[in-house]
Amino acid sequence: MARSKWFQDSVVYQIYPQSFQDSNGDGIGDLAGITQRLDYLQKLGVDVLWLNPIYRSPLKDNGYDIADYKAINPQYGTMADFDQLLAETHRHGMKLLMDLVVNHTSDQNAWFQESKSSKDNPYADYYIWRDPVDGHEPNNWGAAFGGSAWTFVPARGQYYLHLFAPGQPDLNWENPDVRNAVWDIMRFWLDKGVNGFRMDVINLISKPAGLPDAPAPANYATVEKMVADGPKLNDYLHEMNDQVLSHYDVMTVGEMPSSTPEDAIQYTGLNSHELNMVFQFQHVTLSPNPDKRLAKWNDQPVKLTDLKQALGRWQKALDGKGWNSLYWNNHDQPRAVSRFGDDRPEFRVRSAKALGTTLHMLQGTPYVYEGEELGMTNVHYTKLSQYEDLESINFYHELVEQKKLVDGPTMLKYLAHMSRDNARTPMQWDATPNAGFTAGTPWFDLNPNYTQINAKAALADQSSVFYYYQKLIKLRHETAVIRYGTYEEVDPDDDEVFTFRRHYQGQTLLVMTNFTDQTVQRDYQQATANELLISNYDDDQGQTLRPYESKVYLFK
Repeated sequence: MARSKWFQDSVVYQIYPQSFQDSNGDGIGDLAGITQRLDYLQKLGVDVLWLNPIYRSPLKDNGYDIADYKAINPQYGTMADFDQLLAETHRHGMKLLMDLVVNHTSDQNAWFQESKSSKDNPYADYYIWRDPVDGHEPNNWGAAFGGSAWTFVPARGQYYLHLFAPGQPDLNWENPDVRNAVWDIMRFWLDKGVNGFRMDVINLISKPAGLPDAPAPANYATVEKMVADGPKLNDYLHEMNDQVLSHYDVMTVGEMPSSTPEDAIQYTGLNSHELNMVFQFQHVTLSPNPDKRLAKWNDQPVKLTDLKQALGRWQKALDGKGWNSLYWNNHDQPRAVSRFGDDRPEFRVRSAKALGTTLHMLQGTPYVYEGEELGMTNVHYTKLSQYEDLESINFYHELVEQKKLVDGPTMLKYLAHMSRDNARTPMQWDATPNAGFTAGTPWFDLNPNYTQINAKAALADQSSVFYYYQKLIKLRHETAVIRYGTYEEVDPDDDEVFTFRRHYQGQTLLVMTNFTDQTVQRDYQQATANELLISNYDDDQGQTLRPYESKVYLFK
């Protein structure tokens, strides 16, 4: 494999600005708050910060509905605050990624306000408009947050497509004016010194010809499979690279639900001139409800054999051809230690470290979601009124009240396990009121366990999850076999222990993680290793793996 580009040597830290740090007491995290916490992030050792959207937005979907791509949302501060954050991030030796949301805009965007006014204005074809069919929607597509993917506008006598909320109309990428407008937005930020983009649902921008009906049930899950990786996606990404990305030294990651490794190689091939890597969804969509009408809403644990198969498939397929992104959780996923680990107090720290070890020893660029390095957990809400997330609230109403597919208490259990709100509770900085997040009233309730789980306590404890993550990141920076080694799966049918090897230039890593709360025995000749690189226990008992024990051996 050719010598890496910097994105291959990096560890990324994702910041959800609304919940990270409030600097002015209004209860909402902001840009100045992030700037205040750069020393903390530098201490952790990460290389790149990725900010969820900070653009002007009516916040129908927490900023993924953009009204003005070249303006900062006033709740986060000013452009001067952004410029200072960017300069200070660079001064701290880190880079900054922006979130690029260009499958759709806000319905408050000036482009859409013009587009919906008539069929003969300069923005008329910036969005996807269709005539009614027999007085109804143009097709049967369901939207991601429930309901139809079509909304009627009387002024045009037409429906517009929105794969997400009605306030998020989809852009018409067939129109070259749209593409040129996107290239202009990208250059605006790159010319400021931004180091790249995370691209929201970028593989949905090329819609299937004719927009045919989806197979039943025509909910979003089936629609997404139809729309993802459309016929012109390669062309659009290639044009993006040619027009913009190739002119800057940047890092790019495309969020690509429903993409396969074979798709990803097309977009992120090491010589493909499109993107650097994709966010795939295979491992985070495991354990869906057996009733397909309920889609992701379930509370069942993920089977380890399924998890190994999902991660291993991507490791093997992209090796030497493309590059993986590595993540357990983000702003759209429940907390890793609650979903894939064990958040009971006696196991939380050990299991958070075990998950960190497993992920950071794979090939690809690791992403740490804010609070993951503390072992933050799901919030375990019990009432619908406690939720803020549009998706969670809409699906409760649709599945419980309208379609009566599930009863209320069961759906609340599903939300407690899978809701996006689990990731969005404010960052837990210390044990003071509101966890040091704000001096005001927080925009969203804190997880009550912040008095035990917080950054101040972690920094005072050398055995904390924070220092363990710091060590994992340092090891990756220093150890070529961790960054570039090929992946060899070991015992894929073992439903208790996740074991794999990595090979590079005569060195081998053996990674073993016990995913259970029981003590088990495994012998992979670890006694012949040259060195135990890292472990989440203080001593090594050889073939014995204690509850959630994870250890990494180096063979030279």
